[in-house]
Amino acid sequence: MGKSEQTAQREQRLAAKLRENLKRRKDQAKARAQDHNPGPEPDPGPEAPEMDTDN
Repeated sequence: MGKSEQTAQREQRLAAKLRENLKRRKDQAKARAQDHNPGPEPDPGPEAPEMDTDN
């Protein structure tokens, strides 16, 4: 096996690893985005009572 064949094989291995890494990072980003968007807004709770200003 010549140097050029070794270099070509190495580049193919590196390209495959880069694709795997990119796919994994995209999946992680998608999971994080879903964690930050769990669904509808929660209820804010009871409002403060109104002040009676008819004294």
